[in-house]
Amino acid sequence: MVDDDAPRSFASPACFLHEVDPVYAGLANPPDLTAWADVKLWRTNERRRLIAERLAVPAEVRIAAAESIAALVLAEIGNVEGRIVSAYWPFRGEPDLRPLMQEIVRQGGRTALPVVIEKGLPLEFHFWKAGQALSRGVWGIPVPAEKRPCIPDVVIAPVVGYDHGCYRLGYGGGFFDRTLAATQARPQVVGAGYSAGRLSTIYPQKHDLPMDMVVTESGIARR
Repeated sequence: MVDDDAPRSFASPACFLHEVDPVYAGLANPPDLTAWADVKLWRTNERRRLIAERLAVPAEVRIAAAESIAALVLAEIGNVEGRIVSAYWPFRGEPDLRPLMQEIVRQGGRTALPVVIEKGLPLEFHFWKAGQALSRGVWGIPVPAEKRPCIPDVVIAPVVGYDHGCYRLGYGGGFFDRTLAATQARPQVVGAGYSAGRLSTIYPQKHDLPMDMVVTESGIARR
C-alpha cells in the first residue's frame, strides 16, 4: 500500500496541545457516575470529543508532538538491543511513532505491530519493520502481511484519553485490556498520546487495566 506519511527525524519542539482549557479538557469537576451504562455513554462522548479535537490540530503541530513523544519513549525504555517493542500504525490523528520504530531497529531492537484477530479476542503481535509488506486489517489499519507472532517486551499503546492512574481511554473495543489480562509475563506498557487528552478520571471498571506510564509531548505521567 502507499504510505503518504513519510517518517521524520526526532526533535523536541514546543507544542500547544497542552494549552487546552482544563475544564474543557475534562480536568475539573467530572460528573458523578456510578452505573456502567452511564460510564459507557460518557466514555463514548469523551472519545468523540477528544478525537475531533486532535484531528482539528494542524498536522505540523501533531508531527512536532509525535517527535517529542518518540524521544521521551526511547529515553524511558532504555537499551532496546535484543528486545521486542510493539508500537502501532497511526490512526485518526494518533502520534506517528513509525520513526521511533526505525530508530529501535537501528539500535538493535526488533519491532512489531498489534493485530486484531477477532472481536472479543486478545490482540496478537507480529514482527514488522519499515519496508516489509503490509496488508489491510480491521478498520483498514495496516498489519504485517507475513504472520510472525511474537511476545513483546514493551507495548506502546495509543491513547485517546488517560487519567492520573494511567488508565486508558481507547476506542471502546477493549482489545488492549483483554490482551494484557491474557498475558502471563506482562510487558512494560507505555501509553502514547497528547496532553490535551488528560482527564480527571475515565471511571475505571474491573476490566480496565492501568498502563505503567503515559508519555505525551509535555512529559511522562506515571501511575
